[in-house]
Amino acid sequence: MTERAADEPGKSPRVLVAEDEIVVALFIEDILAEFGYRVAGVVSRLEDAMAHPPNYDLAVLDVHLNGQPVFDFADRLAAQGTPFIFATGYGERGIPDRHRGRPVLQKPYMPETLKRALDEVAITA
Repeated sequence: MTERAADEPGKSPRVLVAEDEIVVALFIEDILAEFGYRVAGVVSRLEDAMAHPPNYDLAVLDVHLNGQPVFDFADRLAAQGTPFIFATGYGERGIPDRHRGRPVLQKPYMPETLKRALDEVAITA
């Protein structure tokens, strides 16, 4: 496993973005840059998320990537101790019980809302 970027002195946390809508992914990338986070990668398919090298400190996960639920990847992140945020138009009711209590952003959301969630999970990273 690679060293997490947040463990490097002076480095801002690296975020993996799992989002299948390009406009939303670009929006998230812009927000991350504006608030001092670094983008470790953007993936639009569950397979790509599962295969992505672990060069990130936290992740923003669209609940459905091209029709596939992202919860298997979320399970992996949880097992590794990597913090993550769910983003969904369905709110918390679409999140399985095993992930209750994780931050959930209701789409559409404002940049400040994403920043608060990122800051909250980055503290635990």
